[in-house]
Formats: sequence, C-alpha cells, structure tokens
Amino acid sequence: MALEKGIIVAAALRLLQDKGLDGLTLRRLAGELGVQAPALYWHVKNKQELLDAMAAAMTAAHMTRPALADPAAWREWMRDYAHRDRAMLNSYRDGARLVAGTRPSPLLFEVVERSVASLESAGFTAGDAVRGLFAVSSYVAGFVLEEQADRMRPDADGAMPDLAAFQEAHPRLMAGLAEVGDPQGERSFEGGLRLILDGMEARLRQETFE
Repeated sequence: MALEKGIIVAAALRLLQDKGLDGLTLRRLAGELGVQAPALYWHVKNKQELLDAMAAAMTAAHMTRPALADPAAWREWMRDYAHRDRAMLNSYRDGARLVAGTRPSPLLFEVVERSVASLESAGFTAGDAVRGLFAVSSYVAGFVLEEQADRMRPDADGAMPDLAAFQEAHPRLMAGLAEVGDPQGERSFEGGLRLILDGMEARLRQETFE
C-alpha cells in the first residue's frame, strides 16, 4: 500500500481513538503504518500539520450542516448546531482537545459565513450573529472538554465524598447542582445552552424595538 496523506491521517485518527492525544506520536504512527518515522515527513511537515489535517478530517462531515430554512426557527436551528458540534467532538477520544489546538479548516470559514447570513435573515446584526455563534461554539467546546476529561480522570470511578459534610459546607452549590443534575449530563448541557439562546433572543428583541 502506497503511503499518502489521507492514509496517514486515517491511521492517526484510529491511533487517537485507541491511545488518546497524549499517546499519539509520530514514531507510534509510523509503527502502525509499518514505516520509519522519517517517511512521514514526505507527507506532513511536522506533528502540528498532522494534527491540523486530523481535525479537518474529523470535522469534514460537519461542513454540510443544514441551512436555516425558516428564520423564525433560529433557536431550534442553533440548538441543532450545538448538538451537532457536541456529537462531532465526541466522535473521537480527545476530540475537543484536538480541535482546540489546531488551525480552523478553510471550509469552516465558509460554514460560518453561511451561518452568519442565516442569523441575519432572522434579524440579528452580523456582529451579534458572530457573537452568538462564537458563544455557542465556545460553550460546546468547553463542555465537551470537561466531558472527555472526566472520563479519563484516574479517580473517575473512585469513592464519593461525604455528601452530608459537603452539603453542610456548600448548601447553595448543592441546591444548584440538584437543579442542574449531572454537570456533564444532557440536562446540564441543555440548561447552559438555553441560557445562551435566551440571551441571544433578548438581544434580538432589543434590536427589533430600537
């Protein structure tokens, strides 16, 4: 099998899934491909270029997200946007860390351009559309980063702290957590996303009546 960039990237993504980002080395990747590490440099200049290509491949399917057909349904569209982002980042082990540390694919700017235009059709200014998209993307990336880190922590299955003592020391925090649920769970994700979308909606009303 002839070595080419697409084959290298596919193997690197498989290795990422198996070993995680910290375990992904060019030497280990070369071993997976049955070549010496210097052979990889004919196709990728360095590890950063490899990581950029991996992130581009991981997000490629995400570039065809549906356009906003009904401007009045922008909240549902943004919610779907967030859920697609979360699913994409969770499709690979350490997916959030990989994307956060790489350059955006040129195709991503085309997606953002279309998304800004969609939100403008719903009444947002270009600036507020960009702010909203960035806020949602940053929220999703941060949420998934914690989600994935939590799974890999050595004490993830360890003993729970003394909840009675914790409740006594931090009653307001416990009251909030009771409302939020699992901090990395679906209800928590939806609640944070709703706050962002509520803020966007309030901003849209303000712009409408100015």
